[in-house]
Amino acid sequence: MSTKTIWITAFDKAQDAVRVAALSQVLKRYGLATQGHFWIDEPDKLAWRAGLDALNATRADVWLIVASHDALAKPSIRYGLSLFAASLRDARGAAFPIVLSAPGAPDTLGVQAAWLANAPILDETAAAWPAKIVAKANAVSAAPAPDYRLAVLGEERLGQWFSIGPRRGEWQGVIFGVHGSDAKIDFQAVGRAGMLPEKTTLEYAQEGLTLQVGGRAFTAWAVRNTLVADDAYYARVAGSPQAVLFMPYAEGDDAEATVVELI
Repeated sequence: MSTKTIWITAFDKAQDAVRVAALSQVLKRYGLATQGHFWIDEPDKLAWRAGLDALNATRADVWLIVASHDALAKPSIRYGLSLFAASLRDARGAAFPIVLSAPGAPDTLGVQAAWLANAPILDETAAAWPAKIVAKANAVSAAPAPDYRLAVLGEERLGQWFSIGPRRGEWQGVIFGVHGSDAKIDFQAVGRAGMLPEKTTLEYAQEGLTLQVGGRAFTAWAVRNTLVADDAYYARVAGSPQAVLFMPYAEGDDAEATVVELI
């Protein structure tokens, strides 16, 4: 049986280096390999993608976030973690294990972003902590994938692109919106999933729509291109939206919108 690898993310190199080293030593005694990185809090440059690409390159089995209240209190860090988690589970499956580790009671961490809301928070000072990580690394989960795909592509030069599409069946177009004072859609495209298209043809493109959902206004763009499972709609977004909304295109109220909280 191959050795399982735990990818460790920490936030403050000066304060957390000793903590990470200690946790790594414990995990190694349980037969787990460890790799990881220290978070760079630059979401406008998509700095979080470097850690995601490295995690995927190592084929890590668990993403372990060495968390702190101070780190998770920053909207920019929560935003980056949400995009990392969404893109990770799009690439590796909806059941890919994400675990937060904290020294003490879970409620010391405070707020969590929506994409991390279901991630367990383990007390790293507890005797059972390493055994729980081992269980996560070896678990086989049948958690169903959602009907949609959601990932974020790009880098500093190309910008931040949200990628949306169906996992099964087809959509007769897409509506995508953002909520947040500094968030703005400035380009849209349609192409194959997993790669930004070099060329695109948009059918009945619309811009500047306003949708009211849950008492919040979302600024949305739309196209009516038919999308199947290998297709994706791409929206380039400036800023850090607090939430995004998307759904298959519908003339009336037939389609149900999916809202994903990011901060």
